Amino acid sequence: MVTGQRGRPRSFDRDAALDKAMFAFWERGYEATSISDLTASLGISAPSLYAAFGDKRKLFDEVVVVYGGRYADFAGVALAEEPTARAAVARILREAAEVYTDPAHPPGCMVISAAINTTSDEVAQALRERRNANLMMFESRIRADVAAGVLPADTDARALARYAGAVLQGMSQQSRDGASREELEAVAKRALLAWPAA
Repeated sequence: MVTGQRGRPRSFDRDAALDKAMFAFWERGYEATSISDLTASLGISAPSLYAAFGDKRKLFDEVVVVYGGRYADFAGVALAEEPTARAAVARILREAAEVYTDPAHPPGCMVISAAINTTSDEVAQALRERRNANLMMFESRIRADVAAGVLPADTDARALARYAGAVLQGMSQQSRDGASREELEAVAKRALLAWPAA
């Protein structure tokens, strides 16, 4: 007769474990976060971690989904709610300054920083696809404004979307280097000066 589940305790809180794993990956990146780092952060043994999540890569994939829903959805919301692409990007950059410097979690954007120095092509590709999906959302919104006459007909939507993405990536790294919310908000305002006039 089996008297209990092997591998992890009944009191195991999967959501809390995902939060702790997310912070570990966010702080150190995918490559530098070892199984021993994860077991220490989660307070469980390696067999328990494997029983609960599979391997490190599967755990990371789950973490990215949790991160996206909790910390990274502000871009999509702004693009959907704001009347113009410029207003949406202005809001995204302002909110990024707030999120990237919030002391309640590691600085920056996990989807940007977790891929740094990774030797896993699969992880790098998955994160690249997430970042590129954001660029495609930006570009689509910009193209809609060009079609509506809100932006000049000769606006290079792809270049403008990549510019916004580059500013976000730079703000993420700057926050990891110690930039304050106010400093990043100043960067956001300066970045908007390059936006084409209506």
